[in-house]
Amino acid sequence: MSRRTSLKITDERERQLEKASEIVAAGPDDDPPMSVVIDAALTHLIESEENIRKGRDQYDPETVQHLCNTSALGLQYRTRIKSRWR
Repeated sequence: MSRRTSLKITDERERQLEKASEIVAAGPDDDPPMSVVIDAALTHLIESEENIRKGRDQYDPETVQHLCNTSALGLQYRTRIKSRWR
């Protein structure tokens, strides 16, 4: 991962941040800081990947893919998880 000093907020990224903020917020009047929203999203991504790996030991590949496949994590066959992000 390359380090950059600024983060460009595109319209699509702004929409995603707003949706994520609604999920993280404690209530309709709560407005969590962007750092909290990003931390929650990163934690969820890492935990999702771990859960998929654990699930592959208990369930067949089709079930794992059906339950866990997202646009961020995609299960390819039974051997690896491929990130669709850069």
